Amino acid sequence: MISRIDLRGDALPEGPALRDLLPRADFDVSAALEKVRPICEAVHHRGDAALIDFAEKFDGVRLESVRVPAQALSDALAALDPAVRAALEESIRRARLVHRAQRRTTHTTQVVPGGSVTEKWVPVERVGLYAPGGRSVYPSSVIMNAVPAQEAGVESIALASPPQAEFGGLPHPTILAACALLGVDEVYAAGGATAVAMFAHGTESCPPANMVTGPGNIWVAAAKRYFTGKIGIDAEAGPTEIAVLADSTADPVHVASDLISQAEHDPLAAAVLVTDSVELADAVEQELQPQVAATKHVEDRIVPALKGPQSAIVLVDGIEEGLRVVDAYGAEHLEIQTADAAAVADRVKNAGAVFIGPWAPVSLGDYAAGSNHVLPTGGCACHSSGLSVQSFLRGIHIVDYTKDALAEVAHHVVTLAEAEDLPAHGAAIKARFGWKVPESK
Repeated sequence: MISRIDLRGDALPEGPALRDLLPRADFDVSAALEKVRPICEAVHHRGDAALIDFAEKFDGVRLESVRVPAQALSDALAALDPAVRAALEESIRRARLVHRAQRRTTHTTQVVPGGSVTEKWVPVERVGLYAPGGRSVYPSSVIMNAVPAQEAGVESIALASPPQAEFGGLPHPTILAACALLGVDEVYAAGGATAVAMFAHGTESCPPANMVTGPGNIWVAAAKRYFTGKIGIDAEAGPTEIAVLADSTADPVHVASDLISQAEHDPLAAAVLVTDSVELADAVEQELQPQVAATKHVEDRIVPALKGPQSAIVLVDGIEEGLRVVDAYGAEHLEIQTADAAAVADRVKNAGAVFIGPWAPVSLGDYAAGSNHVLPTGGCACHSSGLSVQSFLRGIHIVDYTKDALAEVAHHVVTLAEAEDLPAHGAAIKARFGWKVPESK
């Protein structure tokens, strides 16, 4: 059901050579880009009419309006299962605790007497959030996007999720209920690339946004790439992935269940076990069979994901080698199920989020750990972070110098300007001192 990659014996290669040995989904955003281009241009030129036409084409429903009525949000919350409401409320509470602590404060550095630089953090003015609604419905993604934006102080927050024919063209009612719980009252029935284009260009119903965040399929990723430079984005999210670094102390029942939990997202989802224990590898393989047979989404998601080239059991000589492998892989979610797991986790350099030991599975982070589950995929954890309050803040430097403070450093500024063959830069300094640079003190 899952392949093996044996990296034992020989010295592991460095850098890209090691990454090339590891499993990864085929996710060609460049190819998808050409297909979303006409969609994005149609939304640009035709606005809401294009959104309505694309909803009919892609989602099988003819919308009367793209904007979701306020009453629909209230009705969805009123009809929400009390147990689901309680779970969402607890997820929101824990996410707020974590994200509120991330808020940066203004800081002033006194560089010299009379000369200071202040870094002020200003929230993005308007953001568009995306909550997927294809194979699965993700009210948790509403929380993971909205909470950090709110805690950052974003004043204008809109959310889009695909229209559902089953619900009269509205997004899934659990999505709407989550929006109501969070106080997000600007919601649109728009999916995939059309939603990103709506936020980027703006339409008659939806003012343009400065930034778009949220996970999605390859069409969402391609649309984000298309609009990079026009709007800010969080990431071009690819298929979800889990890597588990485990030794002989790990419970194969736990490991197998965690691999399956990611595989049920999508047939392109990646499930990777890195271990120095052949016995654990064998036990996990044996455990996969009955657990897969006992769950849902088997043939359309789980089996293709586990059998795909993006999933594998990777055998290594030891935990040291295992750490090199998982750092090269840069997993969206990385579980450490080893002896002294906290110490091993502390040495990880590349991961979207790290889960320590047997009682912190990825599922906890998906819903109720307080951490954010919008994380870098496809190895991007080597240079990118998950969604946070910081994602919605911009640092602005405020420079405040007196005449004496400028005079003290003027000769250095002029020297560097001339070294770069930019004499007008130096002239801007000289003009302030009668065209004669003050001598250094």
